[in-house]
Amino acid sequence: QVQVVESGGGLVQAGGSLRLSCAASGRTFSRYDTGWFRQAPGKEREFVAYISWSGGSTFYADSVKGRFAISRDNAKNTVYLQMNSLKPEDTAVYSCATEAKGSVYSFKSWYYWGQGTQVTVSS
Repeated sequence: QVQVVESGGGLVQAGGSLRLSCAASGRTFSRYDTGWFRQAPGKEREFVAYISWSGGSTFYADSVKGRFAISRDNAKNTVYLQMNSLKPEDTAVYSCATEAKGSVYSFKSWYYWGQGTQVTVSS
């Protein structure tokens, strides 16, 4: 059984930074791609960032490009999302997912999800 756990969320002022972590257990995490998604109240879950299993390929949503950075440490079975220059519109529950089949931009393609961590950015 795969378990995915996010951490690092919290309340931050606009312009601030947070680093989210996504830890996986129950499988060889380093063999699978990982994605971050977010969902704000009343909105659909949206793609934020993607990293390939090796870390050699990364993609970002246009809304976070240049502000967020995804990385991974396979020795620690952990993927990180460094979020800088945060804006109030970044407020959402952030979730990570591992192993995808299909478009990595669609949350429907991902098999294993964490419970999410709340990020709140105040203006």
